[in-house]
Amino acid sequence: MLRQYELVERVRAYDPDADEDLLNRAYVFSMKAHGSQLRASGDPYFSHPIEVAGILTDLKLDDETIATGILHDTIEDTVATPDDIRRLFGDNVARLVDGVTKLSRIEAQTESERAAENLRRFLLAMSDDIRVLLVKLADRLHNMRTLRFIRSEEKRRRIARETMDIYAPLAERIGMYGFMDELKDLAFAELEPEAHQSITARLEQLRRGSGDTIGRIESGIRLTLSRAGIPIVDVRGREKRPWSIWRKMQERHIPFEQLSDVMAFRVVLESPEDCYRALGALHRRWPMVPGRFKDYISTPKSNGYRSLHTTILDRDKLRIEVQIRDTEMHAAAEYGMAAHWAYKQRRGGNGIEYPWLADLLEILEHAQSPEEILEHTRLAMFQNQLFCFTPKGEIIQLPKGATPVDFAYAVHTSLGDSCTGAKVNGKLVPLRTALANGDQVEILHEDGRTPDPAWEQFVVTARARSAVRRHQRQRERAAQLKTGEALFHNICRRLEVEVTAEDVARALKVLKLADQPALFVALARQSVTEAQLAEALAPGALPQPRRRHRRRGRGPAESAIPVEGETPGAIEMCPCCLPVPGDRIVGVAEPGRGIVVHRLDCPRLAASGEWIELRWAADVASGTARIDVVVVNEPGALAQVTQVLAAQGANIVNLQLRDRDRAHHRYVMEVEVDDLAHLGELVRALGRPPSVISAERAFATG
Repeated sequence: MLRQYELVERVRAYDPDADEDLLNRAYVFSMKAHGSQLRASGDPYFSHPIEVAGILTDLKLDDETIATGILHDTIEDTVATPDDIRRLFGDNVARLVDGVTKLSRIEAQTESERAAENLRRFLLAMSDDIRVLLVKLADRLHNMRTLRFIRSEEKRRRIARETMDIYAPLAERIGMYGFMDELKDLAFAELEPEAHQSITARLEQLRRGSGDTIGRIESGIRLTLSRAGIPIVDVRGREKRPWSIWRKMQERHIPFEQLSDVMAFRVVLESPEDCYRALGALHRRWPMVPGRFKDYISTPKSNGYRSLHTTILDRDKLRIEVQIRDTEMHAAAEYGMAAHWAYKQRRGGNGIEYPWLADLLEILEHAQSPEEILEHTRLAMFQNQLFCFTPKGEIIQLPKGATPVDFAYAVHTSLGDSCTGAKVNGKLVPLRTALANGDQVEILHEDGRTPDPAWEQFVVTARARSAVRRHQRQRERAAQLKTGEALFHNICRRLEVEVTAEDVARALKVLKLADQPALFVALARQSVTEAQLAEALAPGALPQPRRRHRRRGRGPAESAIPVEGETPGAIEMCPCCLPVPGDRIVGVAEPGRGIVVHRLDCPRLAASGEWIELRWAADVASGTARIDVVVVNEPGALAQVTQVLAAQGANIVNLQLRDRDRAHHRYVMEVEVDDLAHLGELVRALGRPPSVISAERAFATG
């Protein structure tokens, strides 16, 4: 553990103007506050915040951040209060300590809720002052270094999983690759102990068998660059960490013995120009591995990382990964945003300048569940990157597998929402097309358009998926409000008493709902039943029963609820009978599904409860119908059927071959039609080709 004077000397070594008195007071205050508390290792608890402060000095952070590291557990684990910290150490330190403290005060019912809430608070605190993140990462790093002392295996694994899923990706996102590597490796050792031990043992065998390979290659790189007249700051080689090796083995589906690039070398030079000169010298000396060169100097990563990456083959045909960068790039690569703070923003800095952080905060604002938060943030933080261009030449960075829709949302949310098509390198392509490095993408759009729910199946960025889901939820809520309001008024009309505003207010309290829109949504989703609402509105009063049958030839009453189409959670078409506009319909309330719409002749109605009067809204555009077609077993029979469908303007949604023998084939098709009249014309037209034996509308079977 660092002594008081050692910690102060560390800070003054890189910041002679640091407030020595602030550091001394923080050290003494924390030591007294933690008193006789012990860690799981048996060490004095006070050793932990001092080690955290020591890690922060390695990042060359300012005195306020170091003081925060010393004090970060005092509010949570001692009798110290935020007012004490503010009075003794000033507003800035108090704000930082409070930010770190809030990240640890998490009360949730499930593991996903706890992790999601942790991440939510983390990102919000980061957006206020990035130093909160730096202290928390240092805190997590030291906790991971001492994780083995925790007796509970379940708790160790939970901490390791959270580190792997949240803290290590965040360290990567802000360019702190040293932190990321160690956090992942420590978490990997806990989560996959056998794999970690196996790889560690194999690395030891490799060292014994190959001798000083790293030293030999280091010397070769130095000699090559010196002969080219390139001044060298540093050349250093290392074995890759067990976690990195394990990940590559999993990605490539190969054993350790077939993994050739287990060593990496870092070349640090004086300027970007020297980096490109060094690249040429190394490629002249050793052959490069095709497809393994990346230029992150001209196109930096989204976290600001810059470097040249290449892989070369040495004389023993070993693949050697080499990273080439100048001193400023190296500082940023090692310490990321911390280096940016230390050297460029000594008295300022706000993480919100990083676009990925702004995107994540936008996602947090609109996410509906802890699982969705974690899904989106993992998507946003884990994926490898590619670079595409707008027609004006602007670079857009995307994860691998991104589509034109992801590109559109990366440019601007409104462009993604109104996207109708895309051109890639001048050619029209489907919106689900995976983009490649260097593609030029032009987004076609139309004002007033909204995202297609089907996009969710192929977009890969968190921002695009979140936007599609947000619009889908908005559409669903609008439909639920309309359906629920119609149900509400229908129930009120059938009650034997007049319903007043006071009755509604009382009912909301009884049903524990915030307002009338919440009531309408609950009615649409059938989480509040008609009987529950009636009792809450007028205790003891019974609504007049619904009509169980309609007289032949009569349409629905004007009071019937209008159906505008299928909406998850509000209106669902019965999969048995698949009603289309023009069919006589009724509804059955089913909790969780809302109102299930049936044709009046649906066989399932006989077993259902009360029916809800429904009618088709005037502007319903289309529906899906099921048709049973039997054809002669001969070439071209199915082609005749599809030609009829095309001529009638009916789109096939699903097609299944149900029965076949030597003479006949029976197909069941689901097709989009305008209405009942269109369906009738289609069925009649299907009966005309000579190869069609029969065609009729069908119910589901089985």
